[in-house]
Amino acid sequence: MNRRYFLQNSMAASAAAQAQPPARETEAGGTGSTSYQARVEIERRQPGQPHKGKVFAAIQPHCDDIPIFAGGTVLKMIDEGYSGYLITMSDDSMAGEGASVGEIVQKNERDTVEAAKRLGCKEAIFLKYPNHSMDSWPIVEMRARLVFLFRALKVDTVLVYDPAALYERNPDHYVTARAVEWAAAIASSPWDYPEHFRAGLAPQTVSQRYYFSRGPQIVNRVVEISEFIDRKVDVNLANVTQGPAGDAGAKLRRKLQASGKRLPLLGNDDLTANRQYAKHFALARDKSRGEAHGLQYAEYFHYIGPDESDVERYVEQNAIPL
Repeated sequence: MNRRYFLQNSMAASAAAQAQPPARETEAGGTGSTSYQARVEIERRQPGQPHKGKVFAAIQPHCDDIPIFAGGTVLKMIDEGYSGYLITMSDDSMAGEGASVGEIVQKNERDTVEAAKRLGCKEAIFLKYPNHSMDSWPIVEMRARLVFLFRALKVDTVLVYDPAALYERNPDHYVTARAVEWAAAIASSPWDYPEHFRAGLAPQTVSQRYYFSRGPQIVNRVVEISEFIDRKVDVNLANVTQGPAGDAGAKLRRKLQASGKRLPLLGNDDLTANRQYAKHFALARDKSRGEAHGLQYAEYFHYIGPDESDVERYVEQNAIPL
């Protein structure tokens, strides 16, 4: 299946399925959530750099995943002071145009390095698992490598596919999500992978997780990316080999010219055509998600933040001076 056309054809259905109105939380202390509904919080850009010193890891099975689903949020985080790393799990050998598998791998890696630069990430890291076959690889090895990276890079926040999303058929997506989910949980443990500590590393708490999905999920965080949409367009245009936009606008413009037609939206040159195509078609999902919450553009996540225990909450509310 062509990933580009799958994404384009499923935009409207995905956006409609995921637009959830705010609902009352049904959570009791110590019992966890008893409802599949969640209160939706809108996260907007914060002035200054309130997150300076924090580190995120944006983790994707393929080179176009973070740019499509979380590119605006990554740009926002860096604007707010984060430093970040883009980690690609697969070798990206099964998607894109090229004369050979090796050429496709090389082209996708080059695109990813450029996308990381446009996002403002410090580095693009490649783990090179077999594309479309990551479910044949031991997930415990993936977890170990990710725990090492989380500790070495001192990662506070991860962005990745939702490990609980419905109807995800691509094994690379759900294997990546599940590996990250547990690696983020045990990176803070002094008992897991103690050999890391002999190398000078220390336990690292990953306190925030932003889970995105291309299918239905429990959305509790809507991140406004209106100020970053044009830069997100530039990031996605870096994925020429297999991205949802690439040079699609220029191709459409030339096709129309050959039949004696033009689309004013696409302008008069290839660069304008590609940018407009990306913004109005390839990333149309962001517009519909934003409009559902009174915003121009937005990205959806299931967000998991730091937990405050019942004991900590009780102490804070009831402790008195001696």
